[in-house]
Amino acid sequence: MTMSPLDLYRWMVVARVLDRALCAENPNWFPIEGEEATVVGAYADLRPTDVAAPHYRDPFVVYLMRGAEMWRLASQVMRKGAGYNKGRSVPFNGPFHLRHVPWVAGDLGTTLGTATGAALALQDEESDGVCVCGFGDGTANRGDFHENVNLAACWKLPIVYLCQHNGWAISEPAELYLPAPIVARAAGYGIPGVAVDGNDVEAVQAAVGEAVARARRGDGPTLIEARSWRVRGHWGGDTATYRRDNQPDGVRDPLELQAGRLLARGQADQGILDEIQRQAEAEVAEAVARARALPEAGAGELGLSEVFV
Repeated sequence: MTMSPLDLYRWMVVARVLDRALCAENPNWFPIEGEEATVVGAYADLRPTDVAAPHYRDPFVVYLMRGAEMWRLASQVMRKGAGYNKGRSVPFNGPFHLRHVPWVAGDLGTTLGTATGAALALQDEESDGVCVCGFGDGTANRGDFHENVNLAACWKLPIVYLCQHNGWAISEPAELYLPAPIVARAAGYGIPGVAVDGNDVEAVQAAVGEAVARARRGDGPTLIEARSWRVRGHWGGDTATYRRDNQPDGVRDPLELQAGRLLARGQADQGILDEIQRQAEAEVAEAVARARALPEAGAGELGLSEVFV
């Protein structure tokens, strides 16, 4: 089932409001602001039986779209035992039953191999399930990116590699480490490469939807490069003093873009959009307040009995 344009907008609003609240609670949280369209558009139409491997800035809105509870996710950022990760580090991980690829370390790119393995498992099961794997433009320069995409291409695995090109690898601007568009690499693996405006949620939804359909048919992986822009620093407390005023021309706020489109088409009026904003702020405020009131993770959650699950 394809998510409606209004629901796409609603999820982007939830993502931004929740993200800002979590950055305020924990300056080590990694902000998603500016990349909401790429994330929501990419994962909106996945089936429950598909596997999601979102980038580390993205997972909470993906988990919410797949059925997670917001207050438990917020608890993770505050190191509370009630979170899905029971207060452990790497709070990006959500409930496993939602079929997502977890982060196992702070090292970027580790999910590429796990996601490719998940796609291999889907193929072995002879299901029509697909894995969507998100990663950043800096991560695309890792060796395991090439190894995994090459393997997936050779075996025609049901996976979509989604590069979220936000212009930065921590404090390094992309022009210093990317000699050519990432999407051009697809030809080297003999798979389709698709460049899409990562600020346009409907364009991302369409591009990923086509790639997912191709993977379900057994035609193998697709590499998608979604161009967006990282509005804030690498993490919530990063003041980004290394940045100059170099925001590219034509960068559009994804929420403003979709809101304008909905109004122009008559699919919503300003009152509906205002209500979506109000509801998101109320939902996030309630979840954050509930998480704040919970106790920190203790020995019960972090003890030896919880090391092996």
